[in-house]
Amino acid sequence: MSMKIRITHTFSIAAVAMTAALLSLQSCDDSDKKVGPDIGERDSLPWLKSLGVSTLISDSGIIRYKMISEDWYIYDKTETEYWSFEKGLFIERFNESYQVDAYISCDTAYNYYRKRLWELRGRVLVKNMKGETFKTSLLYWDEAAHRIYSPAYMEIDGEIRQLSGYNFSSNEQMTDYIIHSSKGLFPLEDHQPPPQPDPAQMAQRDSVEN
Repeated sequence: MSMKIRITHTFSIAAVAMTAALLSLQSCDDSDKKVGPDIGERDSLPWLKSLGVSTLISDSGIIRYKMISEDWYIYDKTETEYWSFEKGLFIERFNESYQVDAYISCDTAYNYYRKRLWELRGRVLVKNMKGETFKTSLLYWDEAAHRIYSPAYMEIDGEIRQLSGYNFSSNEQMTDYIIHSSKGLFPLEDHQPPPQPDPAQMAQRDSVEN
Protein backbone atom coordinates (compact mmCIF):
# COMPACT_ATOMS: atom_id res chain seq x y z
CA MET A 1 0.00 0.00 0.00
CA SER A 2 2.97 2.27 0.28
CA MET A 3 3.05 4.72 -2.60
CA LYS A 4 4.23 8.07 -3.85
CA ILE A 5 1.02 9.77 -4.86
CA ARG A 6 0.71 11.69 -8.10
CA ILE A 7 -2.90 12.38 -9.05
CA THR A 8 -3.48 12.29 -12.79
CA HIS A 9 -7.02 13.68 -12.51
CA THR A 10 -7.03 17.08 -10.80
CA PHE A 11 -9.61 19.63 -9.85
CA SER A 12 -10.35 22.52 -12.16
CA ILE A 13 -8.64 25.24 -10.15
CA ALA A 14 -8.85 27.61 -13.11
CA ALA A 15 -12.62 27.21 -13.24
CA VAL A 16 -12.91 27.98 -9.55
CA ALA A 17 -10.73 31.08 -9.93
CA MET A 18 -12.69 32.24 -12.98
CA THR A 19 -16.00 31.85 -11.16
CA ALA A 20 -14.69 33.89 -8.25
CA ALA A 21 -13.51 36.62 -10.64
CA LEU A 22 -16.89 36.78 -12.40
CA LEU A 23 -18.71 37.08 -9.09
CA SER A 24 -16.35 39.89 -8.11
CA LEU A 25 -17.06 41.79 -11.35
CA GLN A 26 -20.80 41.40 -10.92
CA SER A 27 -20.65 42.78 -7.39
CA CYS A 28 -18.73 45.84 -8.67
CA ASP A 29 -21.27 46.51 -11.40
CA ASP A 30 -24.24 46.39 -9.06
CA SER A 31 -23.12 47.74 -5.70
CA ASP A 32 -26.68 48.60 -4.61
CA LYS A 33 -27.70 44.97 -4.25
CA LYS A 34 -27.89 43.57 -0.78
CA VAL A 35 -24.96 41.50 0.38
CA GLY A 36 -25.67 37.99 1.67
CA PRO A 37 -25.14 37.08 5.33
CA ASP A 38 -21.72 36.26 6.69
CA ILE A 39 -20.92 32.59 6.11
CA GLY A 40 -18.95 32.30 9.35
CA GLU A 41 -15.40 31.39 10.15
CA ARG A 42 -13.28 30.30 7.19
CA ASP A 43 -11.72 27.41 9.13
CA SER A 44 -15.08 25.61 9.30
CA LEU A 45 -15.45 25.49 5.50
CA PRO A 46 -13.64 23.35 2.93
CA TRP A 47 -11.23 25.09 0.57
CA LEU A 48 -12.32 22.80 -2.22
CA LYS A 49 -15.11 20.29 -2.84
CA SER A 50 -15.32 17.77 -5.65
CA LEU A 51 -18.17 15.36 -6.44
CA GLY A 52 -18.00 12.08 -8.32
CA VAL A 53 -14.25 11.57 -7.95
CA SER A 54 -12.49 8.87 -9.99
CA THR A 55 -8.73 9.27 -9.73
CA LEU A 56 -5.74 7.29 -10.96
CA ILE A 57 -2.65 7.23 -8.75
CA SER A 58 0.86 6.38 -9.90
CA ASP A 59 3.70 4.72 -8.03
CA SER A 60 7.16 5.43 -9.49
CA GLY A 61 5.58 6.56 -12.75
CA ILE A 62 3.33 3.50 -13.18
CA ILE A 63 -0.44 3.59 -12.66
CA ARG A 64 -1.03 1.26 -9.71
CA TYR A 65 -4.13 2.56 -7.88
CA LYS A 66 -7.62 3.85 -8.60
CA MET A 67 -9.51 5.93 -6.05
CA ILE A 68 -13.29 6.39 -6.23
CA SER A 69 -15.47 8.54 -3.97
CA GLU A 70 -18.77 10.39 -4.17
CA ASP A 71 -17.26 13.48 -2.55
CA TRP A 72 -13.87 14.90 -1.64
CA TYR A 73 -13.47 17.89 0.70
CA ILE A 74 -10.17 19.63 1.38
CA TYR A 75 -9.86 21.61 4.62
CA ASP A 76 -6.77 23.82 4.73
CA LYS A 77 -7.61 26.24 7.57
CA THR A 78 -8.38 23.78 10.34
CA GLU A 79 -5.93 23.17 13.17
CA THR A 80 -4.96 19.93 11.42
CA GLU A 81 -5.34 20.13 7.64
CA TYR A 82 -7.11 17.15 6.13
CA TRP A 83 -9.03 15.59 3.27
CA SER A 84 -12.50 14.25 3.99
CA PHE A 85 -14.42 11.55 2.13
CA GLU A 86 -17.75 11.65 3.95
CA LYS A 87 -19.69 9.33 1.66
CA GLY A 88 -17.13 6.58 1.46
CA LEU A 89 -13.91 5.70 -0.30
CA PHE A 90 -12.90 2.82 -2.55
CA ILE A 91 -9.29 2.16 -3.62
CA GLU A 92 -8.14 -0.60 -5.98
CA ARG A 93 -4.55 -1.78 -6.49
CA PHE A 94 -3.38 -3.06 -9.90
CA ASN A 95 -0.65 -5.62 -10.53
CA GLU A 96 1.78 -5.53 -13.44
CA SER A 97 -0.96 -6.82 -15.77
CA TYR A 98 -3.34 -4.08 -14.58
CA GLN A 99 -5.57 -6.59 -12.83
CA VAL A 100 -7.00 -5.78 -9.39
CA ASP A 101 -5.08 -7.74 -6.72
CA ALA A 102 -6.11 -5.79 -3.59
CA TYR A 103 -8.67 -3.20 -2.52
CA ILE A 104 -9.90 -1.04 0.37
CA SER A 105 -13.41 0.27 1.01
CA CYS A 106 -14.97 2.19 3.91
CA ASP A 107 -17.96 4.37 4.76
CA THR A 108 -15.91 7.45 5.71
CA ALA A 109 -12.22 8.35 5.34
CA TYR A 110 -9.94 11.16 6.52
CA ASN A 111 -6.44 11.88 5.29
CA TYR A 112 -4.35 14.10 7.60
CA TYR A 113 -1.84 14.67 4.84
CA ARG A 114 0.65 16.77 6.84
CA LYS A 115 0.92 13.89 9.32
CA ARG A 116 0.76 11.27 6.54
CA LEU A 117 -2.02 9.51 8.43
CA TRP A 118 -5.22 7.93 7.06
CA GLU A 119 -8.25 7.16 9.22
CA LEU A 120 -10.93 4.81 7.83
CA ARG A 121 -14.28 4.45 9.60
CA GLY A 122 -17.59 2.61 9.29
CA ARG A 123 -17.72 -0.65 7.36
CA VAL A 124 -14.04 -1.02 6.59
CA LEU A 125 -13.18 -3.89 4.25
CA VAL A 126 -9.69 -4.73 2.99
CA LYS A 127 -8.50 -7.50 0.70
CA ASN A 128 -4.75 -8.07 0.56
CA MET A 129 -2.65 -9.60 -2.22
CA LYS A 130 -2.86 -13.04 -0.55
CA GLY A 131 -6.66 -13.04 -0.89
CA GLU A 132 -7.33 -12.53 2.82
CA THR A 133 -10.13 -10.15 3.80
CA PHE A 134 -10.16 -7.89 6.86
CA LYS A 135 -13.35 -6.43 8.36
CA THR A 136 -13.41 -3.77 11.09
CA SER A 137 -15.03 -0.44 12.00
CA LEU A 138 -11.81 1.58 12.41
CA LEU A 139 -8.45 1.37 10.66
CA TYR A 140 -5.39 3.66 10.63
CA TRP A 141 -2.63 3.78 8.03
CA ASP A 142 0.52 5.56 9.20
CA GLU A 143 2.46 6.21 6.00
CA ALA A 144 5.45 7.65 7.86
CA ALA A 145 5.83 4.56 10.07
CA HIS A 146 4.82 2.14 7.26
CA ARG A 147 2.26 0.61 9.61
CA ILE A 148 -1.46 -0.22 9.59
CA TYR A 149 -3.25 -0.71 12.89
CA SER A 150 -6.63 -0.78 14.62
CA PRO A 151 -7.75 -0.90 18.27
CA ALA A 152 -11.24 -2.01 17.18
CA TYR A 153 -12.64 -5.50 16.71
CA MET A 154 -11.23 -7.16 13.58
CA GLU A 155 -12.27 -10.23 11.59
CA ILE A 156 -9.78 -11.90 9.24
CA ASP A 157 -10.95 -14.47 6.71
CA GLY A 158 -8.50 -16.44 4.59
CA GLU A 159 -8.33 -19.72 2.73
CA ILE A 160 -6.16 -21.28 5.45
CA ARG A 161 -7.53 -19.80 8.67
CA GLN A 162 -10.04 -17.40 10.23
CA LEU A 163 -9.19 -15.05 13.07
CA SER A 164 -10.90 -12.35 15.11
CA GLY A 165 -9.79 -10.10 17.94
CA TYR A 166 -8.62 -6.62 18.92
CA ASN A 167 -5.48 -4.46 18.69
CA PHE A 168 -4.51 -5.35 15.14
CA SER A 169 -1.07 -4.28 13.82
CA SER A 170 0.39 -4.97 10.40
CA ASN A 171 2.85 -3.99 7.71
CA GLU A 172 1.55 -1.82 4.86
CA GLN A 173 0.75 -4.81 2.65
CA MET A 174 -1.30 -6.41 5.47
CA THR A 175 0.54 -9.68 4.91
CA ASP A 176 2.54 -9.76 8.17
CA TYR A 177 0.24 -8.96 11.07
CA ILE A 178 -0.49 -9.50 14.76
CA ILE A 179 -3.91 -9.52 16.43
CA HIS A 180 -4.37 -9.73 20.20
CA SER A 181 -7.15 -11.31 22.30
CA SER A 182 -7.79 -13.46 19.27
CA LYS A 183 -9.76 -16.58 18.57
CA GLY A 184 -10.25 -18.47 15.36
CA LEU A 185 -10.18 -21.63 13.28
CA PHE A 186 -6.94 -23.19 12.09
CA PRO A 187 -6.24 -26.08 9.71
CA LEU A 188 -5.50 -29.44 11.33
CA GLU A 189 -1.87 -29.43 10.25
CA ASP A 190 -1.28 -26.26 12.29
CA HIS A 191 -2.10 -28.18 15.49
CA GLN A 192 -0.55 -31.64 15.29
CA PRO A 193 -0.89 -33.81 18.43
CA PRO A 194 2.29 -34.59 20.38
CA PRO A 195 4.16 -37.68 19.16
CA GLN A 196 3.16 -40.95 20.86
CA PRO A 197 5.84 -43.22 22.40
CA ASP A 198 6.95 -46.31 20.50
CA PRO A 199 5.38 -49.45 22.14
CA ALA A 200 8.57 -51.46 21.52
CA GLN A 201 10.68 -48.86 23.25
CA MET A 202 8.24 -48.75 26.17
CA ALA A 203 8.40 -52.56 26.58
CA GLN A 204 12.20 -52.52 26.43
CA ARG A 205 12.35 -49.76 29.07
CA ASP A 206 9.98 -51.70 31.37
CA SER A 207 12.09 -54.89 31.10
CA VAL A 208 15.24 -52.98 32.02
CA GLU A 209 13.58 -51.40 35.03
CA ASN A 210 12.27 -54.79 36.26
